[in-house]
Amino acid sequence: MRRILVTLLLLTLVCLSASAQFRSTRNDVSGRTSTGTVTGPPGSEQANAQAGRDTTVQADTTQGFSLRKLVRGYAGRDTLTPGYMLLGTAIIPGAAQMYNHDWWKVPVIYAGIGAGIYGGIWSNRQYQATGEEKYRYMRLASYAAAGAFYWGQMLDGTVCFKTSLKAPVPAKSTIYSLLLPGLGQAYNGDWWKIPIWTGGLMACGYFYHFNDMQYRRFRWIAQMDRHKDETGYIGQITASQAETYRDLYRRWRDYSILATVLVYALNVIDAHVFAFMSDFDVNDNIAWLEVQPTVIQPITPQYASFNSSGGGFNNPALGLNLQLTF
Repeated sequence: MRRILVTLLLLTLVCLSASAQFRSTRNDVSGRTSTGTVTGPPGSEQANAQAGRDTTVQADTTQGFSLRKLVRGYAGRDTLTPGYMLLGTAIIPGAAQMYNHDWWKVPVIYAGIGAGIYGGIWSNRQYQATGEEKYRYMRLASYAAAGAFYWGQMLDGTVCFKTSLKAPVPAKSTIYSLLLPGLGQAYNGDWWKIPIWTGGLMACGYFYHFNDMQYRRFRWIAQMDRHKDETGYIGQITASQAETYRDLYRRWRDYSILATVLVYALNVIDAHVFAFMSDFDVNDNIAWLEVQPTVIQPITPQYASFNSSGGGFNNPALGLNLQLTF
């Protein structure tokens, strides 16, 4: 587990550094020098603004988390993004339903969560008093029901979040895949990817269960052989051999956890990227590309090859002219 924690910490640091790099890059290309002069290539937004042309399209350069924006959004004074909406409803269950004006859902959510917690506490007391297994299963089911209501209210808030875009919204697709792997792909229309990600997570879960079972088995054998005078163990596997296999399967179990985290993260990244690229033009129309024969003239005599037979330089060469129209 220590190796997994170190790996996750390194991944977090890499992600944070990459995020800072992208942010700094976006600020550096704003087209302003240290003296405040607007610069930019011809046709860019900066050049248009310098020439006095109308540039009405402006990008949102808000960076980082803003608690003020979160409070203003839930107070009805600002428009929230799906990410802010999810954060608010994760802190206060039912906040997304209030933001979406689905007020009737709020008491249902709190009733479900409260009933699940109360049922878990009551079942736990009964299990401690009687020791019956049915109360242990009831306790587990009650807490699972409370968690399902909490998870469901976040999913419901994202589904009911109204947007003006017809194409898949990357933020909603990301949240869908965070809450339920494969749901973001379904939202994007990539149904064929759902078996891939669900199958990958199921495979990771299977290997975790198998390796954990073997780890527990060899740990038990090592303990039995170490105290075989008391336990009467007569197996052929010694304690040293069992400890070797125990450490091996424990390592593989930790790798299974790391693989699960990796597959889950890739599922979220895939949903976000393909939702972001959903409106990218990939049709077969190549009218923007024009290829035609042309005569290539040397720019200067130094770029032409010398003709030793007739003296001077060769005639212009035949070639292809490639023209891209944006």
